[in-house]
Amino acid sequence: MSRRPSRIVAAAGLLALGSTLVACASTSEAVAPLSSPGGSGAGSHPEWKKYTFTIGDNGGDGSQELAKITGVFDNAPYKVKFARFTYGPPLVQAAASGDIDLGSVGDVPPITGAAKEYGFKVVAVNRSLKPTQANENIVVPKGSTLRTLADLKGKKLAVPQGSSAHGLALNALKSVGLTPKDVKLVFLDPAAAATAFNTGKVDAWSIWNPQSAIAVKNGARILAKGLPPIDQTSSYYVASESSLNDKTKRAALTDVRKRLAHELAWAIKHEDKYAEAVSKEEGIPLDDARASLETFETRVTPVEKSDIAAEQKLADAFLEAGQITKKVDVSSITDNLLPVGYDSSKLSVG
Repeated sequence: MSRRPSRIVAAAGLLALGSTLVACASTSEAVAPLSSPGGSGAGSHPEWKKYTFTIGDNGGDGSQELAKITGVFDNAPYKVKFARFTYGPPLVQAAASGDIDLGSVGDVPPITGAAKEYGFKVVAVNRSLKPTQANENIVVPKGSTLRTLADLKGKKLAVPQGSSAHGLALNALKSVGLTPKDVKLVFLDPAAAATAFNTGKVDAWSIWNPQSAIAVKNGARILAKGLPPIDQTSSYYVASESSLNDKTKRAALTDVRKRLAHELAWAIKHEDKYAEAVSKEEGIPLDDARASLETFETRVTPVEKSDIAAEQKLADAFLEAGQITKKVDVSSITDNLLPVGYDSSKLSVG
């Protein structure tokens, strides 16, 4: 697909624009407003007042609810809306089309998006603070006789196509000498896969949290954890090329990205509120939300050479396995929106 003839049609069932954010945080809960240098209050940058930025929300991390709780955008000189997606590929497509300005996805959607020549850039990394905690796993139902990855040969493995869980499945199979042809990959979105998994229509499921954590809580067993060397623990922010190529809009979008980093830094220090945000946003019990929190502890950083190398290795693996048909040069789709040395952990978070 080139620039996008039918972009939003494919995502229409997944996309729901949230209303413009309004102040709703109490003084005790709110994040301290960002201030110069780097941040900008309502009195700064009057040229930004014409903008309304749409942030793609990939679900799971509670970012939309956290924005309400913290009031992190309350003094921003622009407006913000959220667009909800159930997984990454449609979000990348929407970023390429300009339907959203910024959004967070796993490690694979930028690769599959680039292979289809979508117009977007990877602009920052959500780096895990607990790289030994898997954010996604390959799970099998309670009572399954599958004990090792090699046992997946000839079995049905549910996976959201083009997602980070697709990458986990591919690398996990490769680690035991299997290819996608050796198993029956069943490409399903997370909701459909959950139904198939719970009704025994598939033998295993490659999926992220909170769905993975909920499945385990209900009796499922982890067959393979999404940890190096078969999986990354970081995720990536992508942005619309049209926004990045506008000098004034790019500067404002940098401020958006910093505020989101501020919000997540605050959430890590306020776990109860973080769990409440995830619970409300995902529509899951509070206990299930708490079970996923450790894997959501991240810090926003610039894209580093090691990230590009890891993504390139994954892109080459996808090409080798026939999961994409065009070689992807990851460095060509990278454009840091945060300056080198920027450290969100040093922001004041109340």
